[in-house]
Amino acid sequence: MAETNRTDVYVYEQVVILASCILSFFGSLLIICTYVHWLDLRTTPRKLLVYLSVSDLLSALSYFYGVVRIFDSDSADCIAQGAISTFANTSSFFWTVAIAIYLYVFIVKSSQRQADNLVLYFHLISWGVPFAITVAALSLHKIGYDASEVSVGWCWVNIQAEDHVLWMLLTGKIWEFIAYATLPVLYILIKIHIKRAHAALSEYRPILTSSPVSHSLSSMADRKLTLIPIIFIVLRVWSTIRFLLLLTGSPAGHNPVLVTLHGIGNTFQGAANCIMFVLLTPSIRSRLVALLCCKGQDRHWSSESVSQNRANAYTPSQREENTSPRTLENSEE
Repeated sequence: MAETNRTDVYVYEQVVILASCILSFFGSLLIICTYVHWLDLRTTPRKLLVYLSVSDLLSALSYFYGVVRIFDSDSADCIAQGAISTFANTSSFFWTVAIAIYLYVFIVKSSQRQADNLVLYFHLISWGVPFAITVAALSLHKIGYDASEVSVGWCWVNIQAEDHVLWMLLTGKIWEFIAYATLPVLYILIKIHIKRAHAALSEYRPILTSSPVSHSLSSMADRKLTLIPIIFIVLRVWSTIRFLLLLTGSPAGHNPVLVTLHGIGNTFQGAANCIMFVLLTPSIRSRLVALLCCKGQDRHWSSESVSQNRANAYTPSQREENTSPRTLENSEE
């Protein structure tokens, strides 16, 4: 492909996409940290979310490097970045679908044991298949510079390869299409099952339908089940559109707005998951607020203690005040 077909990446696009990478990195990191910090959050669904966050974190890092570099050739770091992002991005697709399958089996089939038994297979598929595809692509020299035709500065499938469309499908697009078809179906089936269960339960326990807390939690869960596939599709569809435009040879794939949306969509998944499963989850959000408030108070008390110690160095007569009940109470808190 001629160099004139290269998609230009402007500075403002770089800034926006780099910001998206940073948000996704810290969002994924926050999901992982909350899981590690609070033992009672270590449920199987949230563990699967952590595995997804690891993939999104790797994606954010690799895309960040690619957007900073804006590659223009098949350099060694271009190939390395392309391999990491290929593995992480494909793994993210698999873990996203794996979470939906787990919830479907757990909720609709009402079998936690059967759902838990799937976790091993999720690992084998969600790590193993992307790894095998990436190794095969590297071995056959298919990963490299793609002139930002279906990327935004980073490297993916070598655009000069005669079978680049096939490898674009194998290293991402075919799994993306499967996720488009699978996620809405699974989450719709889960929502239907939950609604039927609530309807059946309300006939025998009408008080539940009038409980504000129960209704609020049910509504929030219902909204999340609706948003999960929608957010995934909204973020990923821009990449799909550019891929289809590449197949048709349309110059619309170079449109700056489309390129920017593509860059945000590919890099924002970790941040979106953090917003939905951490910041919009009241129990976790309240813990984070309490933790941050306590940290702030600890810093305040620590600075007061340092000030008192400095004062005591010059006024020895005040040393007895440091052993007062109030001072000891502050240190214990």
